[in-house]
Amino acid sequence: MAHRFVLTAFVTGSRILGRSFVAAYKQAQAASAYQRAQAKSGNGGGSVGASLSGGMTLDEACKVLNVKPPAGGQANVEEVLERYKRLFDANDPQKGGSFYLQSKIVRAKERFERELGPMKEKIEQEAEAQEGWKPKVYKDR
Repeated sequence: MAHRFVLTAFVTGSRILGRSFVAAYKQAQAASAYQRAQAKSGNGGGSVGASLSGGMTLDEACKVLNVKPPAGGQANVEEVLERYKRLFDANDPQKGGSFYLQSKIVRAKERFERELGPMKEKIEQEAEAQEGWKPKVYKDR
């Protein structure tokens, strides 16, 4: 009689664990599909969300570097680079700084560059459209 109870408990426990693992797997798949969809639509790469690889948001990068977020496509690149250099040197592990903070500063600069890349291209395209297209002419000698 005892073996019947042990067998029933084992089978019931196995079913519960199996269902739990299947539910967790389905939930992980749904979350992954949602992240991919957000990245494809462009909503996840903006200042609202972080990238798929677990990068930081633009707001977090601005807080780390202590600069204002770019407004209307305008950002003070010189200020960002100056703050980056100062904070990077101040947190040098050989000078008693923190490697963790130094890596956060590098990630913040990378995030800012990723955000400013499309902005720079857009500004350059608008400037080219205002000036008109001027092809480069090469003369044969």
